[in-house]
Amino acid sequence: MKHLVNHLLVALSLSLVTLPAAAQQGAGLSQNPEVQAFIASMHEQHGFDVAHLTRQFAVLRPNATVLKAIRPPAVPEKQRSWERYRGRFVNEQRLAGGLSFWQAHAATLQRAEAIHGVPVEVIVAIIGVETIYGQHMGSFGVLEALASLAFFYPPRSEFFRGELEQFLLLARENGISPLSVKGSYAGAIGIPQFMPSSQRRFAVDFDGDDRIDLRQSYPDAIGSVARFLQQHGWQTGEPVAVPATVSGDPAALLAIGIKPTLTVSELAAQGVSAAADGDRAAALIDLVTPGAATEYWLGFNNFYVITRYNRSSFYAMSVFQLAQALRQEHAARAMAARSRP
Repeated sequence: MKHLVNHLLVALSLSLVTLPAAAQQGAGLSQNPEVQAFIASMHEQHGFDVAHLTRQFAVLRPNATVLKAIRPPAVPEKQRSWERYRGRFVNEQRLAGGLSFWQAHAATLQRAEAIHGVPVEVIVAIIGVETIYGQHMGSFGVLEALASLAFFYPPRSEFFRGELEQFLLLARENGISPLSVKGSYAGAIGIPQFMPSSQRRFAVDFDGDDRIDLRQSYPDAIGSVARFLQQHGWQTGEPVAVPATVSGDPAALLAIGIKPTLTVSELAAQGVSAAADGDRAAALIDLVTPGAATEYWLGFNNFYVITRYNRSSFYAMSVFQLAQALRQEHAARAMAARSRP
């Protein structure tokens, strides 16, 4: 009898230890105090139903894959390699796919350029870099990805809580369940991979069906990319970037950042040479590859505008170089077609 009582006491003590953890796991994120505070804020600021939001967060868990993907690489030499990065985005697959995309959506692309002043090849290049023209739009649940980053990634929790708020508003405005939307590990959505705040602010209905659908409507995606760049200051007909050579230590110039603040002439006085208008504002861009010579470029206003889409000089240069390749090949094909008997 004494042995039986002891056995029951041990079993009871184990249940007291394991049940709360199991209960919390079963309840998902809805039991997290920060999530509860967020739900209350959504109710107070936007009129969301507390019980409904609680049920949605109850089925979510912190996504370990998302949290791993967002962190910088642990090995320093893997953090920056222009050669490796460029090879992922400026390649035959994206060039061939971009030319096909251009042909399939030529009228829509021309209309977007006419309205917003952004060259067709730049629009095509961004969609190509982002999703290979809609082929890879992401398989993560956007609500779970954003919640994981908002509440379990402190370095950027404020940003992702803002995007989580915007996503819930976006889903309500479009009459869709937030649990049904798939996207990138960072919560970007659709053919052009817009973050929720960008979709609500910059996306447009470009196919005239009275709704904005970046997941299935190529015209909406095209028009939205063009409007995003135009709204961020794209200057029609102006250059994006030119190669540069540097003498001396460029560290101080690079520390200024990628926003153009000095003129080409001022940069030349500090050892930077480039074939460009001396009065044009520019920023020195370094494209680093471990074990190889660093490439230097001058990035102008339009280069900086591309970085508003993704705040990386590698990204902007990949878009620019893919756009150049697309324009050249498109022109060559058009010339060849005209020369045929």
